[in-house]
Amino acid sequence: MAASKTDSPGPNTTSLQANLDLHRMPRRTLLHRFVHWSVNISLAVITLGFFRFFFPRVLFEPPTKFTIGTPDEFQTGTVSTKYQKEHRIWVAKTDELIYVLLARCTHLGCTPRWLESENKFKCPCHGSGFTREGVNFEGPAPRPLERLGLTVQADGRIEVDKGKVFRKERGQWEKKDSFVSLG
Repeated sequence: MAASKTDSPGPNTTSLQANLDLHRMPRRTLLHRFVHWSVNISLAVITLGFFRFFFPRVLFEPPTKFTIGTPDEFQTGTVSTKYQKEHRIWVAKTDELIYVLLARCTHLGCTPRWLESENKFKCPCHGSGFTREGVNFEGPAPRPLERLGLTVQADGRIEVDKGKVFRKERGQWEKKDSFVSLG
């Protein structure tokens, strides 16, 4: 019995040695598993890319045409900011015509504010100023605001087309689609 006590290691060392042997993996097996998983992951990514090809990337944008009401709904001599948040436009009405200005500064694309007390549009970014008609008169804006296309529908409502842009420096503000004549 005494010989068996000295020959066998203690109970703690035997279980520790057994655990180390069970969790040890040969280098060749580890490398084989690494290559196997790398190839499988690469094939999965390629397969997902292949099937993604059949689903086109479509950008859903809001429609470019919308109605803003009849000419009677706007007060003469004022600028309506009713559609500024939803469509980023201003509707201006004079005695002779109605026109729509795109609420985007021609300097860097900021949204100017309509200052009723000063009777002008003022860009908060760099101080560009525009008259009620949209003509630039102060600040770094290189050109006037842009007008949008307008048509009168059969029921008398005005339809705005943001796809049609009219620029003053090109002489496009005189075109019949850039305003609605009231006379």
